[in-house]
Amino acid sequence: MKRFLFLSMFVMILGSCTSLDTKSQTGLKGNWSITNVTYPGSEYIKVTSFDIADSKCFVGSSWNFISNNNKGTMTIEKGGCPSFSSPIVWTVTKEGAFTLKITEGEKAKRVSQGYNLQMRNQSETSFQLVDNVSVGGKTVEVVYQFSKM
Repeated sequence: MKRFLFLSMFVMILGSCTSLDTKSQTGLKGNWSITNVTYPGSEYIKVTSFDIADSKCFVGSSWNFISNNNKGTMTIEKGGCPSFSSPIVWTVTKEGAFTLKITEGEKAKRVSQGYNLQMRNQSETSFQLVDNVSVGGKTVEVVYQFSKM
């Protein structure tokens, strides 16, 4: 029975790994910066991103993605915004779903909250992450434009 359970768990893990997009993940390797954050009504409405700060505080933030272990860091150091730095854990699926955990020094398995975004328009020097947030009862796409540093 134990052997069956182990084999079942192994097959589930193997199945979930094959749904990851290793080409997209490898393409993110390195240092990136958010160059723009856009969403409808951004001149009037503030959106708090990742439960950290106003979305505009993320412009100029630094992100490091390590593709062989899906870890990295993100750092905000912008005047008038809270300073923030944390390790991250992330993945990209073949469907373009980007999952992000901001671990703040905790082991990823102990972090129960994460963020599901959509990855779009990936090239060697740029990509976008799109978050769907509720603003005034409507779903709005917040687009984070990343550029390679």
